[in-house]
Amino acid sequence: MEKTSELTPHHIEKYAEILFWGLCTARSERFRPNDIVMLRFDASALPLAESLHRLLLERKCNVIVRIGLTWTMERNFYLAASSRQLRFQPPGEAELYRHLNGSIYLHGPESLTHLSDVDPKRIGTALVALKSLREILENREEQGLFGWTLCTFPTEELAKRAQISLPSYTEQVITACFLDRDDPLKHWKEIYKASKEIKKWLNSLAIRSYRIEGASLDLTINNGESRQWIGISGHNIPSFELFVSPDWRGARGRYYANQPSYRSGNYVERVNLIFDKGTITAVEAEAGEAFVKKQIAIDRGAGRIGEFSLTDRRFSRIDRFMADTLFDENYGGRYGNCHIALGSSYSDTYAGDQRKLTKALKRRLGFNDSALHWDLVNTEQKRVTALLAGGRHITVYDDGQFAY
Repeated sequence: MEKTSELTPHHIEKYAEILFWGLCTARSERFRPNDIVMLRFDASALPLAESLHRLLLERKCNVIVRIGLTWTMERNFYLAASSRQLRFQPPGEAELYRHLNGSIYLHGPESLTHLSDVDPKRIGTALVALKSLREILENREEQGLFGWTLCTFPTEELAKRAQISLPSYTEQVITACFLDRDDPLKHWKEIYKASKEIKKWLNSLAIRSYRIEGASLDLTINNGESRQWIGISGHNIPSFELFVSPDWRGARGRYYANQPSYRSGNYVERVNLIFDKGTITAVEAEAGEAFVKKQIAIDRGAGRIGEFSLTDRRFSRIDRFMADTLFDENYGGRYGNCHIALGSSYSDTYAGDQRKLTKALKRRLGFNDSALHWDLVNTEQKRVTALLAGGRHITVYDDGQFAY
């Protein structure tokens, strides 16, 4: 297949169909006519947004369209806004969120470093202010009333930061999402089915804790009470990871992220974290160390683990750094990947009735709470062993794939 510097209309049509499948799959209740779906997108992703807008209308959804800020507008906001402006929420925003049934976000950044000179505390202030809106959507999702998905649209900036050409970057997007196949949805449904078997196996093991061991890391994480592994559920396109939100209080040892990361206009590389009694006690990084330290100080939960994830290399066709968390956290390559997320946990990893998962119950079970959610990825060879309730140890993941 000849490489192209852009997604063709045929690719875009397939992409839109996959995203709608992802949106429907991510929501436990079926979509109904006149459900409200918010379509958010960066300007570069306009062709895909137009295709999705038509598709959503054809599926009888009421569509709310929101285009993202340009990088100049976003930078101006964080540099010029007063404290009150950083926390401002438009009248009616919370009311809108209480009625949303779906959300699709098309990520297509024109800059990844435009906030590098902005005080991370100002960015953190805005994140904390938006937390109440995210909680509304989390509550609706727990009731089966809301679903979401997102994707990445290739841009020159992403290709530049990944240190490849735009045609090569676009080709990786096409390959990862199966847009080069006659029937992409067939492949997504096959992976979805295969992942259900692995999740069923993991959730049958009565796991107490995990130990992740490699040349550069040795971290123990407690599974926690009433947990379930989830993932490959339509929420992200592409998505090949399976994950759990562990009991943050049990984390101890060393975690190393060899995969670089761009966040809030800052570049971070080779991050070493030391955990003791669930909390980060030491941080080192070859690049962006000061930024990492400021991020984990956003709130009390930012220095704790909210997610533990593993990607099976048999699923993922992603084989290089993409300067985009969506792709990087789903890296397949030679050894797959694991990642932890610092900050907020996912309530849908609760194995009980999620409608009864109150804030008090979350605290008791060790679900972490934070305005931050930051994935840090390790793509090196590793083994993950599980300590079972009966005291036996078994290998659940080795050399980039689940032991199932």
